Amino acid sequence: MVIVTTIRRDVVTLPAAELGPDNPLPPLRPLDEMHRVDDRDREDLPRDMARQVGYEPLRSLLPVGVRDGYERARAPRDFDAVVIENDRLRATVLPALGGRLVSLVQLPSGRELLYRNPVFQPANFALNGAWFSGGVEWNIGATGHTTLSCSPLHAARVPAPDGGEMLRLWEWERLRDLPFQVDLWLPDGSDFLHVGVRIRNPHERPVPAYWWSNIAVPEECRVLAPAEEAWNFSYERRLRRVPVPAHDGIDRTYPLNSAYPADYFYELPEGRRPWIAALDAEGQGLVQTSTDVLRGRKLFVWGSGRGGRRWQQWLTEPGTGGYCEIQAGLARTQLEHVRLEPESEVSWLEAYGPLHASPEGEDWAGVVRDAEARLEAVLPRADVVAAYEAWKPCADAEPRERLATGSGWGSLEVLRGGWKLPGTPFEESNLEDAQAPWLQLLRAGSLPEPRRVRPPGRTPVGPHWRDMLETAPATPLAEYHLGVAQWHAGDRAQAVRSWERALPLAPSVWPLLRCLAVADREHGHHERAADRYVEAFDDLCRERRDDGEVWTAATAALGREAIGALLAVRRPGQARAVWGRLHPATRARGRFRLLEAELLAAEGRLEDARAVFEAGFEVADLREGDEVVGRLWERIDGGPLPARYDFRMRPPTP
Repeated sequence: MVIVTTIRRDVVTLPAAELGPDNPLPPLRPLDEMHRVDDRDREDLPRDMARQVGYEPLRSLLPVGVRDGYERARAPRDFDAVVIENDRLRATVLPALGGRLVSLVQLPSGRELLYRNPVFQPANFALNGAWFSGGVEWNIGATGHTTLSCSPLHAARVPAPDGGEMLRLWEWERLRDLPFQVDLWLPDGSDFLHVGVRIRNPHERPVPAYWWSNIAVPEECRVLAPAEEAWNFSYERRLRRVPVPAHDGIDRTYPLNSAYPADYFYELPEGRRPWIAALDAEGQGLVQTSTDVLRGRKLFVWGSGRGGRRWQQWLTEPGTGGYCEIQAGLARTQLEHVRLEPESEVSWLEAYGPLHASPEGEDWAGVVRDAEARLEAVLPRADVVAAYEAWKPCADAEPRERLATGSGWGSLEVLRGGWKLPGTPFEESNLEDAQAPWLQLLRAGSLPEPRRVRPPGRTPVGPHWRDMLETAPATPLAEYHLGVAQWHAGDRAQAVRSWERALPLAPSVWPLLRCLAVADREHGHHERAADRYVEAFDDLCRERRDDGEVWTAATAALGREAIGALLAVRRPGQARAVWGRLHPATRARGRFRLLEAELLAAEGRLEDARAVFEAGFEVADLREGDEVVGRLWERIDGGPLPARYDFRMRPPTP
């Protein structure tokens, strides 16, 4: 009987929270990103690392929007899946959720090789908000989790190197304006899932590139990698070189040995085979290896402390096992971006499969050598290189059957640039309503006036779009979008002038006033910012047409910013007036219950603020590393922080 590899559609049903509406306000300020290096550590870094740490850090999330409309109520939901299977492995991919590889099962034993999250629960970990844990995430963009974590990718069947089929995922990454693809296939009889990745830079300028394959595995394991040293990054934002496996007298290759969350970026010796494995006490587990381009390897641990345990519960549900992350990336650390030259590409091959080796022993070098030898026996390094060479001609193969559809932004960019991208078609038929105004700007030189009153929509911010906006008729809508593009480019004074020019003729002024308020806060004009927020919120309340999803999201987003700006200048009375005009359903959300407690504290009503905590709330979009809940608790109580609110990712400050 001949066993062949198959690719088939399937459905995965999970208890799932709805993503809800995206935040309609342009993210002129980045979400707080914890992964920044303390200046004290930069001068001690190797020269190439220091250069890449400082190379083109992300200035804003534009043109991507923030995803913060989700909550924590879950109900069964079906997700379209694609399953790749041979007689050894079964891989399950969810194209609509960033192409996440959510499961990799070793069929003879029935063993799940990944950490498989039993729920879909978004949390505020991605660069743009919504992210979920588990499986393998294809992490492209900039330092942090990709903005595509909860977004659909294009997917199709394509010819595989061995004459069978493989699953291709592709999309246009908008933070860096780069198309990419991920090809997954299982050679017949293979114990290893093969993954070919390509990132292309079609532009005539260099672009910073970032990639980490983020692999969740059960945390009751030991993590092995061919390294004697690692770069440790903690949530105190310090980057330091430490020995492996133990430092401070503790073996850190066991994830639960650390008390607090931390990153360990392994320093792999030059020329050594790149790989990383997570093995349980019986020596069974997952190994990931690759061609040499993917040079970085990392371990992330949540640790055994109360905050880490709370985050683990937050991302799944109580009673389920915890996880750690083993990762592989283009640079030594996730704090770096690499230069992708004009009209060039970077590609590599990864392999995922089972490994059986002894993880125990005090002789770290011996343990690693034994695991590496066992890896070489089941998947020789030369075979990985050969598989990559066999895959490269297939990378341009045109898709056969379409299995899923991503966004229309790549199609818009291809139309504008006239690029030919073999293997990753971005057809005009994929264009959606969000791209329609920009297609008219491209073809007619002007933005259409909206047919009905609504928030102004997303702004492409690339230099080419900014140039087109500068020569388009200066309608209020065009000036608004031009200001957003100028702000992203760093020309903030000109952005302010564009928004101010639009005000006298704009039928809707709240989007412009909100942008000007953000600019005021950035420049230290906090009282004027508060005034503009009040005026913007008043205008929005007059303009909103109904209690539908779009207007409710706009009111919530602007109201939240306005209250924060007013409390910052100690004007709780006006903040209370804004609070009173939010929709009742908005005020009942956890984020706004926290805001209510902050407002009560500002009014001097500490007992009422404490009562909000005692009644209980869950801030669904609590940001990774955000200590706002604990700080507010200290103001109103001063006692020990209740466990349900303890999300601390670093030791308490003495």
